[in-house]
Amino acid sequence: MATPVSDFDYHLPAELIAQQPHTVRDRARLFHLDRRGGRHDHRHVGDLPALLEPGDLLVVNDTRVYPARLLGRRDPSGGSVECLLLSRAEGDRWDVLLHPGQKMREGARAVFEGGGYRLRLEVLARHFHGRRTVQLTADDGRDVDAAIDAIGHVPLPPYIKRPDAGDDRERYQTVYARARGSVAAPTAGLHFTTGLLQALDARGVERAAITLHVGYGTFQPIRGEHVEQHRLASEPFEITEATAHAVNRALDDGRRIVAVGTTTTRVLESAAAGGRQRIDAGSGSTGLYIAPGFEFRVVGALLTNFHLPRSSLLVLVSTFAGRERVLAAYAEAVARRYRFYSYGDAMLIT
Repeated sequence: MATPVSDFDYHLPAELIAQQPHTVRDRARLFHLDRRGGRHDHRHVGDLPALLEPGDLLVVNDTRVYPARLLGRRDPSGGSVECLLLSRAEGDRWDVLLHPGQKMREGARAVFEGGGYRLRLEVLARHFHGRRTVQLTADDGRDVDAAIDAIGHVPLPPYIKRPDAGDDRERYQTVYARARGSVAAPTAGLHFTTGLLQALDARGVERAAITLHVGYGTFQPIRGEHVEQHRLASEPFEITEATAHAVNRALDDGRRIVAVGTTTTRVLESAAAGGRQRIDAGSGSTGLYIAPGFEFRVVGALLTNFHLPRSSLLVLVSTFAGRERVLAAYAEAVARRYRFYSYGDAMLIT
């Protein structure tokens, strides 16, 4: 039986959409929800060592956000151009979103400047909805990635209604970010500090990392009338031998695996596809869409932020903890003035 997307809607006052990061990362509020008994309480992220158990395995996504938003001008006309780098196709060819897309046909050019660099763009191919394949070249044969880092802006989500600022480069990034490749942060991880990680270590909570490079599709709403109609764009991931070993050992021991974020959840559950309760090391891509009826084989607890109405992320969380229970928690979070979305507060579901 088809599930209406309207079942995953809720009302959120606009003023609860966080526009700035918390002053201190781990002072974000934490809605702790027991998915079996329905009990809940209100804590702070810094309380995680008291809420997790020795022997739990905390799995994080160590992807690194790069400054993928370029602002420049058309060449030679001088009209403004905005380019969002989506993914590297090959070499210095990129898949991008261009605005204004209708004016950027094959052969169109643009220039972006900043930090002592000049980056040139040429459109190679047109696709749907403003997507283009482009060639990027840095003047004087300089490194394109270095030019992007110097010129680019942090690609803040569209619901943050302000330009990026200097501290966004550090705050829209986890403290353990390692592998460059995301255009959006795995936001549940933004709450961790070095001190909090050390406190979890002292508690006896183990830690491992996967890598999934988050694409622009993470913000895409479910546009059909039914949940089952939605599809997710594939995103590249990697699981190291050390992480696979740590996860499998925890599964064999019956210890709990705590996923930090929906991206981590999707990688772990993708790797256990086929009915197994084990995962393999390796790299690949996943478009796993977790919706009602999905059986979780790896993840036993989930730390996540609050998600947009009618989004695949809200569907995933509801599948994990129960739709009515999650929507009731969201309603209480609204009533208690929690902060929502990327720079907002968090939820721990155990």
